[in-house]
Amino acid sequence: QVQLVESGGGLVQPGGSLRLSCAASGSIFSINRMGWYRQAPGKQRELVATITSGGSTRYADSVKGRFAISRDNANNTVFLQMNSLKPEDTAVYYCNSDRIVARGTSWYNVWGQGTQVTVSS
Repeated sequence: QVQLVESGGGLVQPGGSLRLSCAASGSIFSINRMGWYRQAPGKQRELVATITSGGSTRYADSVKGRFAISRDNANNTVFLQMNSLKPEDTAVYYCNSDRIVARGTSWYNVWGQGTQVTVSS
């Protein structure tokens, strides 16, 4: 099986920075598009950023210019660098891939367990 595991969340003051990581485990052959999503209490999950296998990125308007998504294909890892954090960024952050190939099998819409980010004074 394949698994995505997020790490790097925590408590940070407004204006601070945090870097999230998401590592895929298993006998990974390839990972297609990856993305970061977040869900705040009482709200539905929303898209934060995506990155294609070739490195093309897209961002939600609310985080544009503050967040940066990147990936390290050699280590099957995607990152989210978050700068100038605001209280409105407080949420559980999840990573996702639309397709992962491992041991000759394609896995679709794979999700991590999430990591909490809290921005507060």
